[in-house]
Amino acid sequence: MARTVLDRSDAVRALAGVFRKRGFEGASLSVIQQEAGVGRGSLYHFFPEGKTGMAAAVLEQVSDWFEERIFTPLRTAHDATEAIEAMSREVAQYFISGERVCLFAAMTLGEERDTFADSVRAYFTDWVDALAVALRTGGLSPQEAADRALDAVAAIQGGLILARAYGDDAAFLGIVARTEQHLLGPAR
Repeated sequence: MARTVLDRSDAVRALAGVFRKRGFEGASLSVIQQEAGVGRGSLYHFFPEGKTGMAAAVLEQVSDWFEERIFTPLRTAHDATEAIEAMSREVAQYFISGERVCLFAAMTLGEERDTFADSVRAYFTDWVDALAVALRTGGLSPQEAADRALDAVAAIQGGLILARAYGDDAAFLGIVARTEQHLLGPAR
């Protein structure tokens, strides 16, 4: 049964769960209505562009969260160690609460890949670049900072896949902890 949705942000939060569970292709309008509990009229009122608009709104919400909680703190850090430890905590908590799914990565898997390519690229580029800034603040050379940042984001994303496959949060948390240690290790 459809529930009353007070505003667009309520609908976006409900849609995020559906896209995490079903991906873009598996989230038909009827599945979205049923699982998000949002009526067709509300969906089209808030998202006149249809399912693509719904997914774009979810990605924007996730992007905003990462900008506020991860990217900006990394870019503006005065203490690289503190910023990287905070990133690790926030990322672990975020992805575990989101059923070990990165919505940006999920959007690269199906036919919708090209539709969201710019958003996906921007998300990953922003993360790698922000982390590299923090690492340079911590004293690493630009090249080593860029390499470690890229490796860290790749490890976290791969960790999500493994943890989901294993059905095990501990696997993901271990990967995040080891990634943090690598990021904070001495310069080569």
